[in-house]
This record gives sequence, C-alpha cells and structure tokens, in this order.
Amino acid sequence: MKKDIITKEAITAITEDIAFYLLDLTITNIEFVDKELKRVEKREADIVAKCQMDGVEQILHLEIQNSNDKTMPRRMLRYYNDIKMEFEHLEVSQYIIYIGKAKLSMSDGVVDTKLNYSYIIIDMHTIDCKELIALDTPDALVLSILCDFKGKDELEILLHITKRLSELTVDDEHKLGKYMLMLETLSDNRNLKAKLKEAEQMLREINYENLPSYEIGMEKGIERGIERGRNEGIDQGVIETAITMIKEFNLSIDIVAKKLNISIDDIKRNLKKYDGVSK
Repeated sequence: MKKDIITKEAITAITEDIAFYLLDLTITNIEFVDKELKRVEKREADIVAKCQMDGVEQILHLEIQNSNDKTMPRRMLRYYNDIKMEFEHLEVSQYIIYIGKAKLSMSDGVVDTKLNYSYIIIDMHTIDCKELIALDTPDALVLSILCDFKGKDELEILLHITKRLSELTVDDEHKLGKYMLMLETLSDNRNLKAKLKEAEQMLREINYENLPSYEIGMEKGIERGIERGRNEGIDQGVIETAITMIKEFNLSIDIVAKKLNISIDDIKRNLKKYDGVSK
C-alpha cells in the first residue's frame, strides 16, 4: 500500500475494516509503527500496528500482495523477527491479503530444521465481491474492490461502488472524500486505478442532470449569457452562456456543447481567450 499518499485517518479505517470484514477481528486503539526493514535491500512492511484485540495489546501485521512471490515466506519471517526485536513482549499476528489474478501458489510459512514458522493467507479469490457489496455500507463497499469480481465487468462494479458511496454519504463531502481516497488507494493495488477514474467520470456525467446545481447552472448561465448577448450579438451571447456554465457552475464542456448546440472546439477556443483575459 502507498502510505505516502493516504491520510492517517484513511489508513486507520482500512486497517480496521480489513480486520473486521476479512479477518473476523475487532481491533481498537490503533497505533501505527513505521517499520522500514533493511537487509540486503530496502523493504517496507505494508501495515504494522500496535492495537487491542479482545482487550489484549498486540501487533497486527498486514501485507497486501498482488502476485505470487516465492520469497514471501522468508520475507514474512524477516518482518516477524524485526518486529519482535522491538516489541519482544507482544504477540505478533501476521496476515497476507492475496489479491492477485493468478491462482494462489505461495506458501504460508517456513518449515526447516528446528524451525516451524507460519502466518495466515487470506485468498481474495475465495471471497465474492457481491458478499461485501450486499452489506451496503461505505466500509464494506470500499473493501469489496479487493475481492474477486467473479468474471463480472470491472467498470460496471466500480460504477456501482462509486454510485453507492456517493448516495450513502450525500450529506457529508468530507466522508465521501475519505472513502474515495481509500478506494483509489486499494484500486492501485489491483491495477484498477484507470477504470476507477473512468467510473468516477461516468458517474459525474450521469448525475449532472439530476443535480439541483445543474439546473441552477443551466438557468443562471443562460440568463447571464443572454444578457451579455443583447449588447454583443446572439452568437457571442451563446459563447458567453457556455463560458458562464463551465467557469461559474462547473458544468462539463461536453454537456454544455450538447445543450447549447455549439461545437466543443468553439467552446475550447473561447475558453482560451477567456483565460488569457482573466489572467
């Protein structure tokens, strides 16, 4: 996980949700431990957190893995040893969340002479995304992106997830932003970031005509454009209407061009003139 682009609040929520929905654990009092583990090469554990599980303080270590890495068992053992060097008195629970497309083939431990070490692998191929989607909570919807889509259309699922997140957080833009940040971070682990962006764009276009702000933008944009057009000519009035809709009411160029029956090129050309004058 790319912790450098995600807020502490969001990564805390992801950790709690993974524990609850995927590991059947309830954890509280989370304190993240930055563990940059160096040996032959630089390695950084995904999530290492000191937390309370069933009232007992311990360490939870999570790795989100999108490929079968034959070195993973030794790496997990390496992480375990480094964590125990700092937190010798605490129990360490280690999990790999496997989200790769290929069938899981990684071992869940190391068995050697006088060594028997293991951890738990959660294979997301065994979890149908519709199980979490059916729960219809923002937390479950975000995590469903890690599950197996079972051959369903990726864009269709992402559109449903983003649409429901928008509906469930309709009165709280901060909460929606938090969940979308979590969703974007997890989508990157599954190489779905581009499709998520496409779903977000589709959702914005689908919702435009249903939003009160769309109607207000259309009405006020047309009013202002007509007023200006009285003095500058009808054609210029239409252009002024388009610029007002886009600049002041955040309507898309495609939608404005369609509604006013003018070309996208004309709008873009005049927007450049407008930006040049406004600077």
